[in-house]
Amino acid sequence: MDIKNAACAFTGHREEKLPWGRNESDPRCLRLKELIEDAVESVYSSGIRHFICGMATGCDMYFCEAVMALREAHPDITLEAAIPWEGQSESWCDTLRRRYAKLVADCDYHTLVQKSYTPDCLMRRNRYMVDNASVLIAAYSGKPGGTMSTLLYAMRRGLEIIELPIE
Repeated sequence: MDIKNAACAFTGHREEKLPWGRNESDPRCLRLKELIEDAVESVYSSGIRHFICGMATGCDMYFCEAVMALREAHPDITLEAAIPWEGQSESWCDTLRRRYAKLVADCDYHTLVQKSYTPDCLMRRNRYMVDNASVLIAAYSGKPGGTMSTLLYAMRRGLEIIELPIE
């Protein structure tokens, strides 16, 4: 692996697909956040400094916050927001929109995949992340959907995959 150009992308379920929904104080959510933090630290220890996040609700936000926390101790980390379309957060509740806006503002880089929504923009965002990474961290429940598709695409592309179970 060419560490100079290496990056770590993330895929995981949105909050509505998580067994605990928005309840981030649920012990299962807290455990997943710990697993994400450990995976991010492990990837950093392997020499990767650039992380790419799709900025969705749920697991993406947990990943983004874990990278930002690690960046406080390691300022050589860069974080990229891969945004599928400009209005990604428009239909979200106020709390999630504010959280999203803060996370996006705190990212080092912003990649807007496309200006307006189309049915395939999330898939295009996911492929962008995989195509620009060498490692994929996946918080995955085993159920079909965008996370599974991204995971399968990463396997076909030969990425190293760190799979984190959602229980």
